[in-house]
Amino acid sequence: MAIQRVGILTGGGDCSGLNGVIRAVTRAAIIQCDAKVIGIEGGFEGLISGQTQELTIRSTKDILTLGGTILGTTNKGNPFDYRELDTDGSIKTTDYSDKAVETFKALKLDCLFVVGGEGTLEIGYKFYKKGIPVIGIPKTIDNDLEKTDYTFGFQTAVQVACDAMDRLQTTGKSHHRVMILEVMGRNAGWIALEAGIAGGAHIILIPEIEYKIENVIKKIQLRKKGGSPFSIIMIAEGAKQKGGDTIKAQEAAGRLQGVEKLGGVGFYLASQIEKEIDLEVRTTVLGHIQRGGSPNSFDRVLGTRLGSFAVDAAAQGKFGTMTALKTPDIVLVDLKDLAGKVRSVSVDSQLIACAESIGINMGRKAM
Repeated sequence: MAIQRVGILTGGGDCSGLNGVIRAVTRAAIIQCDAKVIGIEGGFEGLISGQTQELTIRSTKDILTLGGTILGTTNKGNPFDYRELDTDGSIKTTDYSDKAVETFKALKLDCLFVVGGEGTLEIGYKFYKKGIPVIGIPKTIDNDLEKTDYTFGFQTAVQVACDAMDRLQTTGKSHHRVMILEVMGRNAGWIALEAGIAGGAHIILIPEIEYKIENVIKKIQLRKKGGSPFSIIMIAEGAKQKGGDTIKAQEAAGRLQGVEKLGGVGFYLASQIEKEIDLEVRTTVLGHIQRGGSPNSFDRVLGTRLGSFAVDAAAQGKFGTMTALKTPDIVLVDLKDLAGKVRSVSVDSQLIACAESIGINMGRKAM
């Protein structure tokens, strides 16, 4: 089918590589299909309000290396369950999905490219079921989407965390300290695991494996006894002690977006360690540094491939799908098979087996 006008929005948390996807979709749609490209601002909120801008080859020519998204994004604008503060301070929810469909029709779009993670793609699939021709493009630093080997943004986040760990190695060794680096990932440990291995962590704690504090202490003590009176710990924000709860940064932080805000487990772990061992402990929370900044070469290439392939899929009328990396190819997978699903690290994965085989403590064994 011929596509004449297409829309694109970016939803959920930002990450490096979003602008590369916007650029790829814009260029491919114009060059290959002679189509107009409409950027929808502020994620799905723009689809409710009608806030848009036309994207051209000229307006997107210098954005490949830029972090963030020129369209803006939000993680609290679900049109099917839009959360707002009522006059009494309570939260009220409204279904604006029909209004969003009306906006789509008023814009006379032939396709909507939805760029985001599991939550954004689940919303995209709901709109597909309401008759909007949707194609998803997978984005998340957490790398927790089903049906794709990698999501763009992940490798850049890993590199940022690895660079931070390299710096903590030198200062930790100099002062004979235990250095804890807390990274993002929510309930998936991909960033912590890969960056921890790449950065030479001695202990890696992830949400998928509840850690025993005695195993962590034992590892630190063994290193000290063996002549290495410092240890580097990589911990994911969603990690938790065996039998304990996930640490939340602020109980009310996610009221409007309806999502719990994680964070603080690094400081909690530090307090546990300090009670048991005579070493100084320092905690660094990397936070949104992992999201910002220029994408690395892997994410620039991956985002460009995913975006251009999405345009090709739209031209063929293959809606209700998502572009995905199945190394070495980009393929299409059905949105219904992945929307709302989270891909966690398997506790029996080769990656974890590799880490433990070289002496990295994952918190589940005394080693």
